[in-house]
Amino acid sequence: MQLQDIHQFFTSPPPIYLCQEQAVCYILSVLLESESYGTELIAQLEGEYANYRLSDTILHAALEFLESEGAVWSSWHKVEGRGRPRRVYRINSAWHDEARKLAQLWRDFTTQQQQKRLSVEVCSPKRAAQS
Repeated sequence: MQLQDIHQFFTSPPPIYLCQEQAVCYILSVLLESESYGTELIAQLEGEYANYRLSDTILHAALEFLESEGAVWSSWHKVEGRGRPRRVYRINSAWHDEARKLAQLWRDFTTQQQQKRLSVEVCSPKRAAQS
């Protein structure tokens, strides 16, 4: 390890894997916009939040939790040109208010993390030397 490796870690940190609590809030934030399915939830996270990852295990645990709470429901859809059906998830209409509150937790979390990351970038010695 070298000193620049430490700076590199904080300016370009490795991906952050969501825990189940974060995953629940993220999933609800997506489902408030439209229905979705497992692999799409993972791909959308990586597309919109480059530093975050969601493992299959955590995704399925979060979805099972949401279903057991009655927050979401799912159905199987056959997609043309695809061999097997996809399990598509939707928010239960009775859960919209609570889903909005939990989705806001996700947005607040990602905003705070982005602000922390920006402050590290601004304060890094490499940036200070460039000024």
